[in-house]
Amino acid sequence: MRNRYLDLLRFLAIVRVIVYHVTGYATLTLVFPAMSVMFALAGSLMAASLTRSGPAAVGRRLRRLLPSLWVLAVVFVPGMLLSGMALTPRVLLWLFPVADPPANNWGALALSIIWYLRDYLWFVLASPIAFWLFRRAPLPTLLAPYLLLVAIEAGIYPAAPPVLREFGLYFGAWMLGFAHHAGMLRRLSGRVLYPVALALAAAGGAWIVGHPGPRGYDLNDNHLGNALWSAAFILIVLGRAPSGVGWLGRSRLADRVVTVVNRRALTIYLWHMPFVVALTPLVGVVGWSPRQPVGLAIRVLLVFALVGLVTLAVGWVEDVAARRRPELIPGGSIQSAEPAVRAGTESTLRADTALRSGGGAADGAPAAETTGERAVVPAQRVAGETASVEINAGGS
Repeated sequence: MRNRYLDLLRFLAIVRVIVYHVTGYATLTLVFPAMSVMFALAGSLMAASLTRSGPAAVGRRLRRLLPSLWVLAVVFVPGMLLSGMALTPRVLLWLFPVADPPANNWGALALSIIWYLRDYLWFVLASPIAFWLFRRAPLPTLLAPYLLLVAIEAGIYPAAPPVLREFGLYFGAWMLGFAHHAGMLRRLSGRVLYPVALALAAAGGAWIVGHPGPRGYDLNDNHLGNALWSAAFILIVLGRAPSGVGWLGRSRLADRVVTVVNRRALTIYLWHMPFVVALTPLVGVVGWSPRQPVGLAIRVLLVFALVGLVTLAVGWVEDVAARRRPELIPGGSIQSAEPAVRAGTESTLRADTALRSGGGAADGAPAAETTGERAVVPAQRVAGETASVEINAGGS
């Protein structure tokens, strides 16, 4: 049975990412550090898979991750080759992006979000050994990425390769997902969790204020501040996760929307940025200011509408990758699913009764299966760097 609270967090994270990429509002990164939340949710899911299947979970996770990328590549790589991108062996990175795949000038913008899949791939490949270490030494393993990042940012290890910088930045969130799956965060008392979260937020906030980036207080421009602030956020939203979100189940529309976004999360994430980039020049053509509320709202709605259309067209690939029956719009078989949910609830109650009578305890909650003026558009994120590209509202 799915954890609807985690589904809701993933839904909010994806919506926040899209709205941020359209508007460029740095405040959104502080209010909801979406990328770290998505890595934490993915880490919890990966830990659940490793618990069930062992190292074989790596292959299953890659099977679900890569096909949606290949669909994107089938559309964009020929276009980039025809418009001047060199045909080299690096093009094969579009099949398995262990490094940044090549792109030309317009492709680098439209496909700038590929860094997330690259990091995700690294973390999946590292997870079996990381999970083994985590089970034997939870706290040192959990702290290791943050200590690595502190060493890099403090100048102790300034020549760290890009892959280590990325592990320092986001693998800590992935490890917090491990801790969530193991039940460590849930078992923390309020006297421990809240002071730790407050200390992390204070340290991260102070670092952000003291080291503003080119976009002001944007987490994407500040690795250490990002990691600390995000860790505090994750501790709260996962450490004090409610047992359920009953209101979501009472609204069929809201429940269906959350289900659709979760079942199509990868498709939505991969395809939203090309539409953000494509719509940016139209701001000047129709006479909108890039910061005008009406213009921003219309752009946000257009991006969501276009993403919805492409999701209808190719989102079913995620069903095939997950070995589910392909659906045009996921979550339609609500009535047929109800008996299974009731049966699952009854099984859970029987298991709880058996545990109480036998004195056992669960290792942790199961993770959800499925994870003039200028307009600012993020540039392709090179490993270890965060950048942005300003596009004139009226031109390229």
